[in-house]
Parts: sequence; structure tokens; C-alpha cells
Amino acid sequence: MEDSTKNSKFKGAFALMTSLFFIWGAIVSLNDILIPHFKELFDMNYTETMLIQFCFFGAYFLMAIPASILIQRIGYKKGISFGLVTIGVGALIFLPASWLLSYPLFLFGLFIMATGSVILQVVANPFIIVLGPPETASSRLNLAQGINSLATTLAPLAGGLIILGHYDSVEESAAAVEGPYLGLAIFAFVIAVVFSFLKLPKIINTDGEKIKGNVLKFKRLKMGVIALTLYVGAEVAIGSFIINFLGEPNIAGMVEKKAATYIPLYWGGLMVGRFLGSAILQKISAQKVLLISAFASVFLLAITILSNGYIAMWSMLAVGLFNSIMWSNIFALSIDGLGKYTNKAAGILVMAPVGGAIFPLLQGVLADMPAIGLHMSYILPLLCYGFIIYYALVGYKPIDGELEKVEA
Repeated sequence: MEDSTKNSKFKGAFALMTSLFFIWGAIVSLNDILIPHFKELFDMNYTETMLIQFCFFGAYFLMAIPASILIQRIGYKKGISFGLVTIGVGALIFLPASWLLSYPLFLFGLFIMATGSVILQVVANPFIIVLGPPETASSRLNLAQGINSLATTLAPLAGGLIILGHYDSVEESAAAVEGPYLGLAIFAFVIAVVFSFLKLPKIINTDGEKIKGNVLKFKRLKMGVIALTLYVGAEVAIGSFIINFLGEPNIAGMVEKKAATYIPLYWGGLMVGRFLGSAILQKISAQKVLLISAFASVFLLAITILSNGYIAMWSMLAVGLFNSIMWSNIFALSIDGLGKYTNKAAGILVMAPVGGAIFPLLQGVLADMPAIGLHMSYILPLLCYGFIIYYALVGYKPIDGELEKVEA
């Protein structure tokens, strides 16, 4: 009877946590709509436009440790509500930013929203992992990430229809973002109120215990941080350039609004792959599935770089399917067997999305170079997946004497 009650609580807690994955999925994918919209609105080059991703994902690097400290002090339940309110406040900043036609204020709003997302992820990722048997942790995280991908599929489709288009003035163009982000703010505030009244099972230690030791001395974690940083960088960079890439004459020559309808195919690939991955990972190890996915991503990007037209277009979009399981598998492999160090390790791994700040910006620099251009700039994410192949082969394996080094 006790086990039945426990399982029931775990299922309810899992269902609630997936709503958080949905919210930050919507926020991340809407950036792909803002990129071409702001590029035209403020007449910027690729490097300047990628400051959108730099400011958003830079928050993961700057705010992950403060977020972990905050969660230790106020607990995970209050942390969830605080993170949601922070997202809502950041979204509301888009209103004065549009009135003032201020790109820096838009970037500040994105940074605040990302800070809220960091707080939620510090709680949600390890929470999902411990909601059941360790051997199926990757499966549960993939299922939750599937909900995240549902948002990344739907949000750019709706956002593209509302935000992108032809406007008679810059004021009209700037005002196009007000409705979606006001709606996002209201939704975040409502969910924050709901969570404040809910009872969740206490399965994560947030009683303020200080765990001593340098967890980065665990090889699987250190290599996992690098792999996760490169994965997020590659995933975000590819998504960021979809509209501009499909607008290239030698690819598809699409106008922005039509190209935006293809963004859901990229993120939808993640959604399909994550739901499939949740089932596949019940039978096949996380390491093997990660290795196959990384090889497939390198192969598809090589085709993208070496071809033109619809072959290049579809091979690039298909990478989304193989991106699907990478976050959850790398995350699970990185903290596998860390015991009492799990929460501290998770706080460090949540910093890994800083790759989404660095690599789209670097790809923007490459795309702005006449000798390279947008098409050839996809060599950067290809190299990122190359390291993930290494991680899936040997980087995840622990080494003898790690625990003694950590506790020394």
C-alpha cells in the first residue's frame, strides 16, 4: 500500500514537472523568431543578431550557481514559483522595450527570462531523474524533454504567424512582439500561483546541507559539462539560422514567413525523437543511443555543408531528430553514481547551456566572413557533435580513485 501511494505521488509530481519543461521550451524556440525579426527591425548583421542567444544562454553560465544557492536556501517548491515569476517579469519587459524601440532592453528582458529558466532547471532536471528507478532515469528525462519539444514545435509556429510579416513602420514591427510575450507572462504568473498551493513529495535534499569537495574531479562530470555545452551550442546555433539559411538562393530562397513554418520541423524532430527515445532507452543503454545519435548528426551536417538546395535543407532539419536524446543522455551519464554529490553536479551541468550563448555567436561571426559565409559556417556545429562522439565512446567512463580525489 505504501509503495502504491509513493508511486502515485511520483506520477503526479512528474506530470507537474513537465509543465515547467513546456514553458522554457516555448521561451527558447521563440528566440528563433526574434532573430530574423530583430535583424530586419534594427538592421543588424548576423553577429549582432546573435546577441539574442548570447544574452539568453549567457544567463545559464552567470546564474546557475546563484540559482543553486537560492534553491538550497528557500527549497525547491518556492524556487519553482520564484523562477516562474522571474520569467513573467522578463516577458513584461518586452512591452517598454517595444515602445522605446530599444534592442538593449529587449536583450535585458531575455536575460531575466533566462534567469527564471535556470532556476526551474536547477530543480526540474535532478527532480525528474530521482522520480523512479535509476536505470530508467534517461527514459523519464527524455519523456519530460518530449514535452519541452512539444513547446518548441508549437511556439515558433504560432510566433512566426503573429510576429513575422510586412509592416508599414518600425513601430508596428516592434509592437508585434507585445501580444505573445504578454501572454507568456500571464501564463507564467498563473502557473506560479498554482505551484504555490500544491503539495509535492519531498524527495530532493534542500535542507541546506553543504556538500564539500570538487565534483569536477569526477571525469564523467567534467567531460559531461563539455559535451553538454557543445551539444546545446550546436542545437541552438542550427535552430537560430534556419530562417536565414532557407532564405539563401542556393538553398530554398524562401521569404521569412514561409521559412518560419519549417522551424517546427526541426524542433518537432526533437519531440518525436524524445518520445521514441523514452521507449528505446527502456531497452538500449543511454551510452549506445547517444553514440548513434552523435554519428548521425555529424553525417547529416556533412551532407548539409557539401550539398545545395533541398538536400542541404532537409539534412539540416533532420539533425533535430538525433538531437532529441542528447541532453538527457549526457546529463544522466554525467551524474551516474555520484550519490550525495548529485545535486551539486546538477547545478554545474545547468551551466552547460552557456554553449547556446557562445556557439551561435561564433557561427554568426563565421557567417559574416565573406570567405566562409552562412552555408559553410555549419562546420562549427559539426565539430561540436564530433566531441560528443568521443564522450559517448570513452569520455563518460569513470577512472579509479575519483572519489578519494573529490573528498581530498
